[in-house]
Amino acid sequence: MPAPDRYSRQERFAPIGTAGQERILGSRVAIVGCGALGSYHAAALARAGVGTLRLIDRDYVEWNNLQRQWLYEEADAAEATPKAIAAQRAIARINSTITVEAEVADLTPRNAADLLSAADLILDGCDNFETRYLINDFAIQNAVPWIYGAAVSSYGLAMPILPGETACLRCVYPSPPSGPQESCETAGVLATITTAVAALQVSMALQILSGNAAAVPRRITTLDLWSGDLRQTKQPGPQPDCPACAHRQFDWLDGRHRAPVSLCGRNAVQIHERNRPLDLPQLAASLSRFGPVRHNEFALRFFQPPLEITVFPDGRAIIKGTQDIAVARSWYARYIGA
Repeated sequence: MPAPDRYSRQERFAPIGTAGQERILGSRVAIVGCGALGSYHAAALARAGVGTLRLIDRDYVEWNNLQRQWLYEEADAAEATPKAIAAQRAIARINSTITVEAEVADLTPRNAADLLSAADLILDGCDNFETRYLINDFAIQNAVPWIYGAAVSSYGLAMPILPGETACLRCVYPSPPSGPQESCETAGVLATITTAVAALQVSMALQILSGNAAAVPRRITTLDLWSGDLRQTKQPGPQPDCPACAHRQFDWLDGRHRAPVSLCGRNAVQIHERNRPLDLPQLAASLSRFGPVRHNEFALRFFQPPLEITVFPDGRAIIKGTQDIAVARSWYARYIGA
């Protein structure tokens, strides 16, 4: 049981009060992506007393994450700990009275129902539009609110999506942006902008979870912390020509758009369409003939310059050192199997 006054300062905030705090304690939130945005979401909601957090992330902690991803420490980077596991361990030291479920997984059409269906709210900590459209499809289909957020360089954006009340992601962005997009790898990123965007998302989340969904601003917020610019534009309602809202067409959830992706902010490609349980110790023994191998129960890392392959127990892999999907596929087939 939490200490009697643990959430007292939050309860004394009149719009939340004791009743709102009880709602928060009984809520479930899925956080998709535990990077700069998602790690803040997890820490802030754990401190706020959200009863159950499900942390979904496909990646592991690297040294360059430590500049802006608040839950992680040097030991996590040195050991290449999966982010969901590292976040779960950190939160256990922050709030031992809540439930934290760590899912070292890539969100896909195949597992979306299992990973998201029990959530009262979904928070976007993703690094690619493909996954966001998948979240959007699931949320609209199942009437689950979710909150979109993105940040790069010194610029960020946050937008609440309340099914049936506001425009959804496909209403605003009918298709993914075309052409090269700025990423943390190419443009860098300020830790303050990721924190600011994540804080906006968490504030909206607490409004919804405490029973104050009507207070959620129906606005798209953009901000640049280097220039000091802040702009809010009115968010429209569901659009009559939206494939998801109006026509109930869920192309991403149906799996029509699933393919390997070049990872935002990383010189890497994820191979995620394979679903093949792997025996990591056995694979390590096989690959050790070709180069250095490190593995634990969560992942295996194989070094074969100029590339590095990280393989997960479900058969998913991240090939680092290239953004060429064909090269990544070739290396996967060569060392893991077609």
